[in-house]
Amino acid sequence: MIVLLFAACLVTPWERLPVWSVLAVPFLDFVAIGLCRNGAYEDLPGLGTLAVFPVIWLAASGRITFVAAVMSFVAPYLIIHFPQLATFSMTSSRAVETLLLPTMMLATFLTMHILSMRVIRQRVELDRKNQAVSVLEAESGNRERLLATILDTVGVGVVAVDAEGRMLLSNRQQQLFHQVADPSDSTDEDVLPFSGSKGAARLPGSRHPIRRAVNGESFSNNLLWLGEGEAQRAVSTAARPMTDTNGNLVGSVIVFNDVTELVGLLTVKEDFVANVTHEFSTPLTSVIGHLDLVLESQECLSPSAHQSLVVARRNAQRLSVLVSDLLSSTTAAMSIHPQSTELSELISTRLRSARAHADVAGVTLVTELPDRLWVIADPLRLGQVMDNLLSNAIKYSPGGGEIVIRAHAGEDTIQVEVQDNGIGMTQREAGLVCGRFFRARSAREAAIPGVGLGLAVTKAIVEGHGGTIRCSSSPGVGTTFTVTLPTTVANTATAAASHS
Repeated sequence: MIVLLFAACLVTPWERLPVWSVLAVPFLDFVAIGLCRNGAYEDLPGLGTLAVFPVIWLAASGRITFVAAVMSFVAPYLIIHFPQLATFSMTSSRAVETLLLPTMMLATFLTMHILSMRVIRQRVELDRKNQAVSVLEAESGNRERLLATILDTVGVGVVAVDAEGRMLLSNRQQQLFHQVADPSDSTDEDVLPFSGSKGAARLPGSRHPIRRAVNGESFSNNLLWLGEGEAQRAVSTAARPMTDTNGNLVGSVIVFNDVTELVGLLTVKEDFVANVTHEFSTPLTSVIGHLDLVLESQECLSPSAHQSLVVARRNAQRLSVLVSDLLSSTTAAMSIHPQSTELSELISTRLRSARAHADVAGVTLVTELPDRLWVIADPLRLGQVMDNLLSNAIKYSPGGGEIVIRAHAGEDTIQVEVQDNGIGMTQREAGLVCGRFFRARSAREAAIPGVGLGLAVTKAIVEGHGGTIRCSSSPGVGTTFTVTLPTTVANTATAAASHS
């Protein structure tokens, strides 16, 4: 019977049968063990312990728990109790023996059931986690494919390296760069030839953009030439480090942007500007020379004519300086000739020149200047700075208003402020306003004429004196330009003025 039950356990499709059907095997097993034990009681009284196997079956099945628990106690009890009934004698020791095995079987059932339930719960939790991991793996795969598609779509080369410089990722555009610069089969980015300018010698390995990124450097708009000979391409490189949660460098991302056509266009533009300004300088020099000759004959001129010619010469000189600055802006050159200069008088002179323009625009000029403010600087250049700032303040105050010009000497600096209440601009535009050819959106929308070069030249002049220029602005509120000269300039200027 036991052999037949064992065979039935192997071949029966339990998943197709009702839940209670799992109780049939242990029930019949208890019957078979009871028959064996009672038939061999005198020779093998310990056969009753075989009841542990159907008890384990009941516990492991996890089905109909209460009924299984009752069977785990009652069936062993009956197996042990039947021989006692046959003797018609029940001593205390036999009573204990009768209850001992059923109790042990019940304890075994409960222990196995608890362990089985725990295993089942762990299996369910493991299945849930496996499903979550599968979902995460699918999402990760989708994101990885999305990232790869994005990187292959953009028109810039992207390289990711670890802290040792080993390549982790490279998009299709970077692979094209690599093939153009290095036709060999090497995939090492360090072998790519870079130079600082077209046709120049190769940069040393320490200045290679990837090597700089591996060393932890962060940079942007670093213009280099990639490749050799006619195949050279101008690339703008940028790098950002990657760090872990503790701030340790774990790698870097380097971007290569092909700007060859842009560099070519800029070269053509700068050549054009240089040629035009050079052609302007010759007739302007002639105009200034003839004005000087006429002004030397003051006795032949009426006071009003003399004053008009002085104004014409001053503006011709200013135009000559502007042409020179336009030429300088294309060659990155700015000549500064410092000398002892009284800044308050210089500002007042420029205000007198700008007052006619301000009156036409309905703008009131207000000054807050000290009696004397000496500085070692180029008076022509600082006059150009004031002309540009005043001209801008008047130009961008189409509704009239007030322009305040302040100058004061601090403990460490000398500052000049030009404040208007004109159309203003956004903070982002204020940070870009000193760039070449930049014009704020509000200026373009108001159709205010200009080329966006004056403030770029102004910044170059101020920085040429070792100072800084800062712009703060709000749309519809106004704009304030603050020119700051370092304290060493002021101290030197004071000493020079005292010596004079």
